[in-house]
Amino acid sequence: MVDRAFIAQLQGYGLTTAEIHYYRPDAPSLLQLFLWQEYDLAPDFPVLFDFLDHWRREIEAALHSVRIAHEQLIRPSEWRAIDGIISIQ
Repeated sequence: MVDRAFIAQLQGYGLTTAEIHYYRPDAPSLLQLFLWQEYDLAPDFPVLFDFLDHWRREIEAALHSVRIAHEQLIRPSEWRAIDGIISIQ
């Protein structure tokens, strides 16, 4: 059985981390933090925006800000030409 996360990475998904700051209705003066991670497609982030839409509809906490970090873990390797020959004996 192949891991779902590995298949997603092969399809171009990368690991997305969202730092969500919000206010709870019972403590509106306190800024709370929620950290969310999932595999998503940059730069559109459909999975993250679906989650944020769910948050706005279902959770009684007002969003303050969202910071996003994204890293594509599987990508083509880099190749550099180097002048010279190294002999191994």
